[in-house]
Amino acid sequence: MESPYHIVIVPGWRNSGPGHWQSLWAEQLPGAQRVVQDDWLVPHRDAWVSTLEKVVLESDKPVVIVAHSLGCITTVHMGEEAAARVQGALLVAPADPERRAQLADFAPVPYAPLPYRSVLVASSNDPYCPIRRAGAYARAWGSELVRLQNAGHINVESGLGDWPLGLALLQSLQQSSSWSAAGKSAGRTVAGTSSERPAVPA
Repeated sequence: MESPYHIVIVPGWRNSGPGHWQSLWAEQLPGAQRVVQDDWLVPHRDAWVSTLEKVVLESDKPVVIVAHSLGCITTVHMGEEAAARVQGALLVAPADPERRAQLADFAPVPYAPLPYRSVLVASSNDPYCPIRRAGAYARAWGSELVRLQNAGHINVESGLGDWPLGLALLQSLQQSSSWSAAGKSAGRTVAGTSSERPAVPA
């Protein structure tokens, strides 16, 4: 059966290469669309956000976003019109542009609640975003927080393959039609074996 949602994959700085779970999902998920930026090496906020907003606004279905790293920050920078078209967002290993000069154009990061359900996945040893910063994002955005142990930047080097846990989280976002902004959690940690992963080589 055709999905009622349009999955939009939003890579981060330098794109997601072969073997990255985002690249594998783009091949596996029917109808998924990958956002293509004009300049992956020197990212500019206005250009990146505009490109993402165009994809979202042109969709003929509600959108579920799958973002990684700087793609997460790009997503939360979207304006109200585009954000209103989003059903949910899986925000994985968000970047910390306030501490990384190459990404400074994306600072300051918005700290306002998102108008859609979001799940933020962070790693205890992400070299690009401390877990405390990721937790602060989750609280500010109203995201559910899934904390992985020693998964690095949750990328190819993390050895996740097509990342079954992420696919399960994505599926949950596509089944959350009853969620509303008024009733969202203010950033809870999802505990248990489904969200707490054993150590993964980084």
